[in-house]
Order: sequence, then structure tokens, then C-alpha cells
Amino acid sequence: SLASTAITCFTRGLDLRKETEDVLCPANCPLWQFYVFGDGVYASLSSVCGAAIHRGVITSAGGAVRVQTLPGQENYPAVNANGIQSQVLARWASSFSVTRIKNTPLEAVGRSVSTARPSTGKRPKKPLDKKAGNKDCKADIAFLIDGSYNIGQRRFNLQKNFVGKVAVMLGIGTEGPHVGVVQASEHPKIEFYLKNFTAAKEVLFAIKELGFRGGNSNTGKALKHTAQKFFSLENGARKGIPKIIVVFIDGWPSDDIEEAGIVAREFGVNVFIVSVAKPTTEELGMVQDIGFVDKAVCRNNGFFSYQMPTWFGTTKYVKPLVQKLCSHEQMLCSKTCYNSVNIGFLIDGSSSVGDSNFRLVLEFISNVAKAFEISDIGSKIAVVQFTYDQRTEFSFTDYTTKEKVLSAMRNIRYMSGGTATGDAISFTTRNVFGPVKDGPNKNFLVVLTDGQSYDDVRGPAAAAQKAGITIFSVGVAWAPLDDLKDMASEPRESHTFFTREFTGLEQMVPDVIRGICKDFLDSKQ
Repeated sequence: SLASTAITCFTRGLDLRKETEDVLCPANCPLWQFYVFGDGVYASLSSVCGAAIHRGVITSAGGAVRVQTLPGQENYPAVNANGIQSQVLARWASSFSVTRIKNTPLEAVGRSVSTARPSTGKRPKKPLDKKAGNKDCKADIAFLIDGSYNIGQRRFNLQKNFVGKVAVMLGIGTEGPHVGVVQASEHPKIEFYLKNFTAAKEVLFAIKELGFRGGNSNTGKALKHTAQKFFSLENGARKGIPKIIVVFIDGWPSDDIEEAGIVAREFGVNVFIVSVAKPTTEELGMVQDIGFVDKAVCRNNGFFSYQMPTWFGTTKYVKPLVQKLCSHEQMLCSKTCYNSVNIGFLIDGSSSVGDSNFRLVLEFISNVAKAFEISDIGSKIAVVQFTYDQRTEFSFTDYTTKEKVLSAMRNIRYMSGGTATGDAISFTTRNVFGPVKDGPNKNFLVVLTDGQSYDDVRGPAAAAQKAGITIFSVGVAWAPLDDLKDMASEPRESHTFFTREFTGLEQMVPDVIRGICKDFLDSKQ
């Protein structure tokens, strides 16, 4: 189709879901807002429009860009081009490139995602009964079936029967589980999406119709493709509902599956592996990686792997698998650092900061905040400004969208006054984190100051950490290193940041984001 998807200044490569996607960048994105990693080949953490300006594909006037997904790599370089300084990144799991779109007809451009394609399989509404499905099993599930020469036509049909039985027992319905199927062979093929059918009979019929593709069992390639492309909102994924991929492997994969497992976890997808006919002792020499199951599953805790000796007589295996897929609280990979944290920013409004530097502080906290998925069921942001006094600019429950958070940050007024950092930490622990301390999200406090505190910071910081808050301290100009280290969580080195000039804050954004994500992951292991 000729339609380009309209995106925002903040859309990252990893927010796009297709291998190749034509997008429309808006005009006048402020250049400082762009996070770009690499040159020519950009880490998918990068802003798409930022990369396109950096590459010279468009100017700040915006325009159409073709984005191509590429594999991850190591050592993305930092290069200054077209007013954007890209940054170094040691490694990332996927990348993209940007190119010009040859003379697009204008009227085709700028339709937003939701209107681009009418969904298939919509039926007129019947009265709700069986149609609602099993409400106690809320899940969006992709069955990744094996369509390789390994399995062969006959066992492929037995696999389809088994998947059909699982689908029926799940209780598919408008308010229950939704399922789709992807076939892994030489190249993955999405057979149908979550949104295509909401009734078990329709799903059964669609599974019966699936044709056997043949080819190598490139399970890794298919798993990565499914994690990246299958669960988009326009393909029917639902907000706040666990995303699950059930991977069926007959024998063993013919490609590497470890990186695909990492990508799936990054996207918040729970991977199960159902292995049938494990490799025999004689066959083990042919297996690229004997530990392939442990590398790909969501967590290597036994829950996410499932074995069946053969494809014959599998009926007794249906129910235990369905019970696993419906265990909402076991889906440990649904939570990622991007969607499961509360970040409080405690910012210094003392008179030594000054008006223009205070703007740079607001830019810094906006850039950290915008990396996260902010919503009523996702991550939340709060800001407190302090001098001798404290002012809650907004609390965690005030704004539940990224746009509203960023706009509230832009409107923060500079107070000007003294510096009582210790008091401010106590105030924030009590008033801002107090109300959310029993919530599901992990709590982080980023303290930003430019000078010596008039009061003790060590006691209040220790109390905050005892209350389950991880502290990052960011110091500028005259902030004493001892104070910064006294406030920071352990290991202090990786939780303390310092820059001589306020302009140096911008460089620290990716490190602070990465620090939060690292702590989040460590706390989950």
C-alpha cells in the first residue's frame, strides 16, 4: 500500500512492527529531543525521525522515510551529522536503516495506523454468552508451529490437531484469550493474527486449513519475527494483557534461538517451548546448541518448557499446557523495565541553578521519562522541586499518558531559593512514594542537584532505600561527590553521575535509562 504511517518525534525503531515500513515524520521536532545511536545502521533504541535527519534523508521539515529492520550489532559509533550528535552504544539486539521514498503521491500519505486496514473476521455482535469466552484466562497467544522438513507432512497434521485442541480448551472469546498462528520453516509466515477470529470454531477451521510449508526449521528467525511483528495494537494485541508465544519444536532448531529469546524478553513477550521427540543421543552431534530450550524460554525455571515424547496420543497433554497458559501471575516476562517502573525526579530549584539551566534540567528529565511506556497500567512518573522547601509538581497518579507527563514537565516553574536536599528526599519518600509503595512497579528516585546541601543527606537516603526506592544521584557544577555518593544506591559508582556543566546532562540520559533497566532486571532474577 502507498499509505505511510504517521509517527511522532519520539517513535523509536523498536516501536515499529514491520520489516520494512514507510513512515511520515512530523515537522519541527526539536533536535535536542532526538536520541540516535550509530551512523547509517542505527540501534533500534534510536528515534526514527532523528536517524533520518542525521542521515540526511529528511530535514527538520519532516517528510516520508522508509525504515528497514536489520539485525543487532556491536559498537554503534557516535557521529555528528546534520545538527544531530549520535551516540555510542556497545550492543543492541536489533537495528534499522533509513532511506528516501521515491516521489510518494501526496494524497496517500499520513493516514494513521488504525485506519490503514479494515480488520477481517469482524462479525455483527450476537448477544454475549459463550462469545465472551473464558474471562479468567486473559492472554494474547501466538502458536509458533513447526512447518519444516524435520516434522514432515504427517506429523504436521498431528501438530495441527493438538494446537486445535489447546485452542478449544483455552476458551477463546471476545473477553477471553485471543490466538494467532505463525508457521516456522525456511522463512516465517504469519498465518492469522489475534484480531482475525474471536470464536473457537473459526480458529479451529483456520488451523485445519493451514498448509505445510517445508524447509529448514529456522525457529530462531521465526521467534524473533513473531516477537517483533505479531503483537502490535493494529494486529489485535490488547493493552495490559500478557503476550505469549508457544513455540513447537520437532527435534531441534536449525538456527540460533538465543538472540530471539533476548528480543522476546525485551518486547515483554513470554516464550514457552513445547519440544517433541527430543534429539536422541546419536542425534545430539547435529544439534547446534544442546541448551536451546533454556536459552529461549522466558525464565529457565521449568515452568516455560514442556515436553511430549511424540505427536501420537497427545490428548492428555492438552489440559496441563492450557493451565500454564492461563496462569496470569506466572508470566514473568510481561513486565519489562519500560512498562513496570515508577520514576520520581527530585530536582534542585535553588538560586544557583538559574533560569536557563533549569530548562536544561527539565529537558533532561523529559528525555529520561520519554523512554518509558507511561500508562495507568504501565510506568508512572512524578516530579518534586526543592529549595529549603518542597513542591510536588505532579505525583504518580496525576498523569497516565506520556504526552501529558511531558507537557506537565514543560510547564514546571522555577522556584529559586536555598538547598535542603535531605529534607526533600524525606518529603518525597513520604508523600510521593508512600501512596505507591505496595504497588506492582519497582521504585526509582533520580535526585538532581547543583550544590552542597545545608542538611544531612545520608540519613534520609538510607531511609528511602530501606523503603524499597533505588536512588540515582546526578550532580552538576558544585555538587560535592561525597554527597552524591552518600545518596546513591549500591553499587554507588554505577548510581552516581556528575557533569561540570548543565549542557553535559544530555549525554547522561542513555546511561540513566540503562541503569534503571539493569537494576530492574537484576531485581527480577
